[in-house]
Amino acid sequence: MPHRSALAILLTLLLLAAASCPIRAEDWQPINPDELKMTGEPMAPGAPAIYLYRQINRDDVEHEQRVYERIKILSEAGRARANVELPYLKNKQAIAFIKARIIRPDGTISNFDGQIEDKAIVSAAGEQLMAKTFTIPLAEVGCIIELRYTLRLDYRYIYDSHWVLNTDLFTRYAKFSLKPAAGFSVTGTWPRGLPPGTKPPALNNGLMEVEVRNVPAFVVEDYIPPEDEIKYHVDFIYSDYDFDAKDVTDYWKHYGKQLYRNAEHFMDEKRAMTRAVAQIIAPSDDFETKLRKIYARVQQLRNLSSESPATLQEQAKLKSNDDVEDLWDHGYGTANQLTLLYAALLRAAGIDATVVIVSARDRYFFTKSTMNAGQLNANVVLVQYQGRDLYLDPGVPFTQFGLLPWFETSVEGLKLDKDGGTWVKTPIPTAFASRIERHANLQLLPEGSLSGKLEVTYTGLEASLRRDSEHLDDAAARAKFLEDEVHSSVAVGVNVTLTNQPAWDSAELPLTAEFNVTIPGWAQSAGHRLLLTLGVFDRDDRHTFEHAEREHPLYFRFLNQRVDTLDIELPAGYSVSSLPADHDSNLSTMAYHMGVAQEGSTVQIRRGLIENAIILPASSYPGVRQFFQSVRAADEQQLVLAYDAAQAQR
Repeated sequence: MPHRSALAILLTLLLLAAASCPIRAEDWQPINPDELKMTGEPMAPGAPAIYLYRQINRDDVEHEQRVYERIKILSEAGRARANVELPYLKNKQAIAFIKARIIRPDGTISNFDGQIEDKAIVSAAGEQLMAKTFTIPLAEVGCIIELRYTLRLDYRYIYDSHWVLNTDLFTRYAKFSLKPAAGFSVTGTWPRGLPPGTKPPALNNGLMEVEVRNVPAFVVEDYIPPEDEIKYHVDFIYSDYDFDAKDVTDYWKHYGKQLYRNAEHFMDEKRAMTRAVAQIIAPSDDFETKLRKIYARVQQLRNLSSESPATLQEQAKLKSNDDVEDLWDHGYGTANQLTLLYAALLRAAGIDATVVIVSARDRYFFTKSTMNAGQLNANVVLVQYQGRDLYLDPGVPFTQFGLLPWFETSVEGLKLDKDGGTWVKTPIPTAFASRIERHANLQLLPEGSLSGKLEVTYTGLEASLRRDSEHLDDAAARAKFLEDEVHSSVAVGVNVTLTNQPAWDSAELPLTAEFNVTIPGWAQSAGHRLLLTLGVFDRDDRHTFEHAEREHPLYFRFLNQRVDTLDIELPAGYSVSSLPADHDSNLSTMAYHMGVAQEGSTVQIRRGLIENAIILPASSYPGVRQFFQSVRAADEQQLVLAYDAAQAQR
């Protein structure tokens, strides 16, 4: 989701006028004969491939990043590097000027001129991540792959500048530079330190620069915190020239006052808001009805932060919003502006609403001591309702009333006031609030296939993730997205077709998808018996936490619950030999249940899994791994179905 801050609004005004002339990456660099001859890297024994060279040139004036890579293939496994995926954030970034080539050990060169495609590389939870994908032919062991391209950045997020210094491959040598945006001082911070032997970044001819050598490969694991958070990285902090903080408390008091003044100035149109709110609510509406009606009305306005990069030029021609009256009259605004409008409308309705600036946790974790105001990047509204704090953010599309988007939950925020604000922490919804429920009515055919109807219902954060991920796509792409999720949940091939029109455009309704499904050969034949594996939709859990060791913390993003209810009609003549006992596994932060029952000729399978944690230290891994081993063992149980010819003829 968009990263937002009051500082970003000011940067937007400066950068809107900047020309958008693309700058092509530098031409190919000379080939080193020693690199052609090399067969291994002593500092990375057994590595399938290594980076010989990386170059990242970020330009916050032209809002783009130019990338150059040179990779040496050292083994058969390293040939996979010829299958290139260049990730980018859907609706927020674009990739251009892609060039690639292969250099063979004898020095001959083949330039890539094949097809480049867009591919969704979303997780099962609907991450908005895409990739430009292509395959470079003739990539053999000993070859060098060279690649260069330009990543175009949305001008609204330029303030969030950073370098990531290590990758999943060993890096011999890399250079990074940043051309800062004008009008601000910029400093660098590296909260995870720098690779050994690295000199701190320095300003050279208007560029911030750093060089790194012999950087170990980053260990990739399942369920890790944002990689930008745990890798070696340098964050750049834009700040005012006229302020020099004495300490952390002084810094945040200064920026808290500034953010408060900015927010109050933007919302200070009481007469306009009184007229506007009269169009939304009725005098007889109770407190909650007012909250909900105003929330829904704000979500109906055009959200500039959720539109595709293709609209940026058109957006630049729109009239700016100097205050909430402008926003209401124009009918559009950025995500942050819409949230401020909500607070202003609530106040006009007589409801005490406070603005809180929070730090989203989808890319990094907030640390006060770095004194980076840009990390406070999202506005939310705080009201008191039925004796409790209620945090709301209608500026994030498809966010259900009463919930925050997942990346704004369980995060620190600055509750704004004229004295500089106070620190608060947003709540996190219970696992029950964000569920995936699958209900299947299936027939088991004599040859072992399952066929029938499947209904999948997403609620809470599970629903909002998917709606936001697909809101710019057409009906066909959305259908494929949902069908792919069913494919990914079954361990074998499955034929699946969406049969309904889910409520994509509603933030309040569950997202329900109905399918016709066939799973060929699910039950295995063993003489006159069929062996039916209990865990049908458990693929996501079958290969979770298989490694014996763990380096990074475990990160689950939000609490969630998955419930599977399967009613399987047995073929004529088959009956259950014996029912397995119910299986329960419990950890302090997780719970699992598997139960099987029979009613007539129908087998009923009930499966539930609750993940009740966000982040766990690596020291917790042995217990979590043991828990999922128990889950797999229960899912892999087989129900023995015996055939009785006499019964089949009845």
